[in-house]
Amino acid sequence: MNRIFFLFALLVSFSSYSQTNTENLIQFSGVIVSRDSLTPVPFATIIVKNTSRGTTSDYYGYFSFVAKPGDTIIFSSIGYKKSNFLVHDSLQTGRYSLIQAMYRDTVELDTVSIFPWPTPEQFKQAFLALDIPDDDLEIARKNLAPGVLKERGEAMPMTASMNFKWQMQQQQSQLYYAGQYRPNNLLNPIAWAKFIEAWKRGDFKQKKD
Repeated sequence: MNRIFFLFALLVSFSSYSQTNTENLIQFSGVIVSRDSLTPVPFATIIVKNTSRGTTSDYYGYFSFVAKPGDTIIFSSIGYKKSNFLVHDSLQTGRYSLIQAMYRDTVELDTVSIFPWPTPEQFKQAFLALDIPDDDLEIARKNLAPGVLKERGEAMPMTASMNFKWQMQQQQSQLYYAGQYRPNNLLNPIAWAKFIEAWKRGDFKQKKD
């Protein structure tokens, strides 16, 4: 009988304790925005002061977690000043919404003067010896020079279409002269006449530069 009474009392006290703790919890939600532009502050850190409880805002600055009356909420984000919010003890509801505005944190650095050369004379010497690289227009002109294009054209191998055309010409020549001898220009009088005319004109003389 004593054991039953003890278990009953324990259950009643646990239920009362749980109900009291549940009533003290608050679903704390809100949105964090920048004060100057009212744009969301994504991935900000929200933590309860002197505790390990907290959360982070999402991409749109929204957050939601469980807090208690009297908690001090600290909001922090890179590029913004930290801000605090006190959850009042007089809240009667289990939910609370907040729009938290944060100030941007501007960091001013001291002025630094950079001197690359100890003396003006050394700077002048280095400036005159500076090798300025070509711009895009000058590089294009060099790539389109006639000598460069000719050299690249001679070194360029035949494409697939050119190889196919050459092969077709060889096959056509073999079919055209099938069953007969190919013509020999050494015995062609017309070719000899053209050769003599070119020789008289001086086509074969070595030209002087």
